[in-house]
Amino acid sequence: MTSGGRSSYFGRSYVVVGGGISGLTAAYRLRCALGPDVGITVFDPADRLGGVLRTERLGGQPMDVGAEAFVVRRPEVPALLAELGLAARQISTTGVRPLIYSQRRLHAMPTETVNGIPSSAASMTGLVDDATLSRMAVEPSRPMEWRRGADPTVAEVVGDRFGAAVVARSVDPMLAGVYAGSAATIGMRAAVPTVAAALDRGARSLTEAVRSVLPPNTGAPVFGAIDGGYEVLLRELIARSGLRWVPTTVSGLERDGRHWVVRDDEGQQVRADGVVLALPAPRLARLVGSVAPRTAAAAARIETASSVVVALAVPGGTPLPQRSGVLVASGERLHAKALTLSTRKWGRRGNSELLRLSFGRFGDTIARDTSDEDLLAWSVADLAEVFDVTVDPQDVLVHRWLDAMPQYGPGHAAVVAQLRAGLPPGLVVAGSYLDGIGVPACVAAAGRAVGELTAELTT
Repeated sequence: MTSGGRSSYFGRSYVVVGGGISGLTAAYRLRCALGPDVGITVFDPADRLGGVLRTERLGGQPMDVGAEAFVVRRPEVPALLAELGLAARQISTTGVRPLIYSQRRLHAMPTETVNGIPSSAASMTGLVDDATLSRMAVEPSRPMEWRRGADPTVAEVVGDRFGAAVVARSVDPMLAGVYAGSAATIGMRAAVPTVAAALDRGARSLTEAVRSVLPPNTGAPVFGAIDGGYEVLLRELIARSGLRWVPTTVSGLERDGRHWVVRDDEGQQVRADGVVLALPAPRLARLVGSVAPRTAAAAARIETASSVVVALAVPGGTPLPQRSGVLVASGERLHAKALTLSTRKWGRRGNSELLRLSFGRFGDTIARDTSDEDLLAWSVADLAEVFDVTVDPQDVLVHRWLDAMPQYGPGHAAVVAQLRAGLPPGLVVAGSYLDGIGVPACVAAAGRAVGELTAELTT
């Protein structure tokens, strides 16, 4: 099966293993760098290309059931959309803010935080108790122990300086949404690199560090999306790259002089001048063990979480707040970790309200073991608990993303450096486990991979 390309090529040939946003961006960048006569083959066994970017129809409307948004202040996605002639398809949120569900109540999300780490006690009023507020207020006067270059977990630092309640009710809800992890599993340099850098520069307290790196409040939207869903971007990348899609699993890599032989599980082989490995870390570790053992060992150290999205279309007029959604504090009795009010968030109009509920955190097996029926029942129950509303879904989609959420633990950057350093010539890596889990970081990592690969041609 092919898409956008010929079944055979003359001259140079390149292979991309993995057809998610990282792999498709890499294929497009290869085409831009190497011209129309180079063969580009993408191996991916899924039913469609795109990985965890997946647009479905729900209630007659397009709905992203994987990643749904990108951070606008990072330049990669807006620049890519403009390059592809899709800038007019970029949309912004309506500006409504999310809430936090904590202690069986809804609270306004604290303002002026960095990934949930607050910059003042006042911003946490009502969300934590008075003792915690007092502790936060005097934090700047407490001696700050920080070793330059250190990478402790977020929970270690925030818990010590502000208290466990701040971790559970402000930081954890954010990190569960981004990583399907928690402050106890994610390192400071991954979750809040600017805060860690401020501490390296000598900030005397966590409060001072956070305040020094707060982005300016311009009123501009933080998140963007694509009108019509991410499939609009994916289709354009596929078309522009002229790739050949082989819907099988790559089972082996072998060195053949200056080239690589890529073998799939059906016995097919492709001889390539270079290979981009755009796979999740666990699959990368298994694939390269014999040709890049140092890379395999480093990749095996990167743990992953699984998540599942339940998307619902409910009748228009269902009494839901004018908010973008709800993030759930850790330790609550809800099943979901986040509820997104997609219609309110993006301002879509239709006969239905679209909602997304996300389940699954690092260390649990919800995404693997819970039936669709139970997930739907949990979703209806959580909506009733949070919003005091009974919903009768008109349309339902359930999508599971197994081992799709890499955990950026302490020392992650050093692990990635070891992973890249162990690669032999002609092999490069791209993916969400490298330099950031969001779509902008994946686009950037794919560009870096292709740059490294093509640079080898001139050396």
